[in-house]
Amino acid sequence: MTATHTAHRSAAKQGWASGTMVFAAVMLMLAGVLDIFRGIMAIAEDDIFVTTRNYVFQFDLTSWGWIHLALGAIGVLVSLGLFRAATWARVAGVAIAGLVIIANFLSLPYYPVWSVVMIAFSGFVIWALCVVRRDDSFAAF
Repeated sequence: MTATHTAHRSAAKQGWASGTMVFAAVMLMLAGVLDIFRGIMAIAEDDIFVTTRNYVFQFDLTSWGWIHLALGAIGVLVSLGLFRAATWARVAGVAIAGLVIIANFLSLPYYPVWSVVMIAFSGFVIWALCVVRRDDSFAAF
């Protein structure tokens, strides 16, 4: 009776671990693709972006475009590694999501609502990558 219970519990853990890894990979890929588009819009100096005068951090919009484009491209590449449950991808995913949070916080005056949405996406990615134990995630794949 206990062997059945242990096997069911182990399968449930493996399913949960693989689900959170896939969730993190999809969210990071989505955030990366959207960051690529945001970077392209900023490089093209589209009229979508707003500029506020009284914000502490004031940077050139083209510079922010290149930063978002690079972070988005790296995020998409790391998310491909997350689909394979690579340890380097988990570490890099947390680092990239953290950098995306910082970049979106500093670019709040240019596109405030979308910056908050991207901060939330990246927060979910960090949570999903940090909550799964290493042995669970590798056993699932």
